[in-house]
Amino acid sequence: MTNETTQAPDAGDAEPPVLEVRGLSKRFGSVLALDDVNVSLRAGEVSCVVGDNGAGKSVFIKMLCGLISPSTGQILLDGKETEFSSPRQARSQGIVAVYQDLALAPLMSLWRNFFMGAEPVKGWGIFQRFDVAYAKQAMQTELEKLGVDLGDPDRAAHTLSGGERQGLAIARALYYGARVLILDEPTSALGVRQSGAVLRLIRRAAQRGTAVVLVTPKPQHAFWVGDRFLVFQRGRLVEDRRSETLTLESLAYLMAGGAEVEELETAIATA
Repeated sequence: MTNETTQAPDAGDAEPPVLEVRGLSKRFGSVLALDDVNVSLRAGEVSCVVGDNGAGKSVFIKMLCGLISPSTGQILLDGKETEFSSPRQARSQGIVAVYQDLALAPLMSLWRNFFMGAEPVKGWGIFQRFDVAYAKQAMQTELEKLGVDLGDPDRAAHTLSGGERQGLAIARALYYGARVLILDEPTSALGVRQSGAVLRLIRRAAQRGTAVVLVTPKPQHAFWVGDRFLVFQRGRLVEDRRSETLTLESLAYLMAGGAEVEELETAIATA
């Protein structure tokens, strides 16, 4: 295995990056969790972050959305260096992460979940109140843009399937202006049909001009929706490849560890 990153071809780099990281590294004491990562994220692209457990994927995305501060390196938004001291600050600049737990209140209605923490109001002063009609209509409109039908907006969130919950969370992120949408293993607990529905939503989000970052351990899911693939191993970005340069088999090989797998197979065979 080489330590040099295989870069994506220049053909896909015509669009200037929305978000770019240069020399991004993170230390936790003596442990180097992420080492000198350089990545550009572009509008309309799905970038799949893949690799084994402990490869550095989680540290990478947490730095993008302000949960963790880098030890060294730069984060540039629209070509200008920036810092995200918190997820709230990152969200205010259009960097939104959707995690597996989705942060939904199970007993609250869909429209209340959609606007949780940013409730639209009508009226003035002490007479302000939640604009329920607007909230329901705005949520339905955003869901329709993604081709999602969740039925009655008054239904409780706990009645949604896993795929429907992901649909609600993705629509909510886009409604609030996500320019970079980070999805942390959105299909990990879903069946085949629900996974397919979520993958279609990911493509639709990209088609709307969003830079999507998909973290997934499943090579098939990455291959079906990815425009480029960022392969992490031991805290390093070892491959940055565009979809047209890979087959499903070669992607699975890289995700499994590439040359390290061959070395392991040889060691077992000769033991």
